[in-house]
Amino acid sequence: MNKINLSLILLLFAFSTACYETSDELDNKKSPERKTSTPIVNSTVNNSVTNNSVVNNSSVNNDNSNNSTNQTSPTPTTNEVKSGGFNGNLPSGFVQPTDDVGKRILREYGAVFLSRGGTAPPKTVIFRDESEVSSFQSGVSKSSESIGGFTLELQSAAMTGLKNAVAEAKQSNLTISPRGADSAKRTYNETVKLWKSRVEPGLKHWVSKGKLQQSEASRINGLSTYEQVSEILKLEAKGMYFSTGLDKSIVYSVAPPGTSQHISMLAFDCKEFGNAKVREILAKHGWFQTVVSDEPHFTFLGVKESELPSLGLKKQTNGGKPFWVPEI
Repeated sequence: MNKINLSLILLLFAFSTACYETSDELDNKKSPERKTSTPIVNSTVNNSVTNNSVVNNSSVNNDNSNNSTNQTSPTPTTNEVKSGGFNGNLPSGFVQPTDDVGKRILREYGAVFLSRGGTAPPKTVIFRDESEVSSFQSGVSKSSESIGGFTLELQSAAMTGLKNAVAEAKQSNLTISPRGADSAKRTYNETVKLWKSRVEPGLKHWVSKGKLQQSEASRINGLSTYEQVSEILKLEAKGMYFSTGLDKSIVYSVAPPGTSQHISMLAFDCKEFGNAKVREILAKHGWFQTVVSDEPHFTFLGVKESELPSLGLKKQTNGGKPFWVPEI
């Protein structure tokens, strides 16, 4: 009997040992690819680190790129006016500038970012180089027309507005014509050329006046045009100006490289800007003066003048002419 009891005990022990497994082990046998509890915890930690890295890298990239352009394609707008004033009507995904230069550019040239009527305004205040500009310009709907003896290229909606304005002006025996070949679309390199035409003579001038050391002028001259912008504005803060007459800021003479509204193909320099009737006709078709220091310059906003305050623009008069500038 004792032998029988001992055998039964041994048999029961062996059976219970064979059946003892954790739920994770059973699941692993059913699904070999499933990770055990420890790797799952590690995976969670790794995902957390990865996500944080993405966020941090994105933040760093935005800071280092100094408001570099979004990589998303330009998005056509409607005529919708949203609440929230100027900031509330900026394009979806717009990169708000965090540096002093970017904030100033937004104040000076920011009206273009509110363009409506099927246009695609930029989502950044500054393009860093020709490749970024080319990428943006190739992604928008655009058209070319011969106007006033020059072939101009604009975003399609802006060109339609300009052609309609030209046609209406003609009915009143008026002309609306460009000031030159670069009165509409410009490339990044064209804005660089204009920038240098102010910076290089300005540096020489201030060196000759003893206001600037030659070594410092050479250093600034050797920087990329993108890097020069903040350096030139620092000198202007000390009273060394770089406009054509060397008596006011360079931004009142030429837009820093990568910031010109002409890059967005939503700007037009009009020869007849001094004619009030011409300005009225252009406004009727969505074109307004938006850069106080640049009277021939018109920006296509694609809405009625009565809608501009709701978009976050305020009227500022200069020389008897109304300019619509960001209310920020």
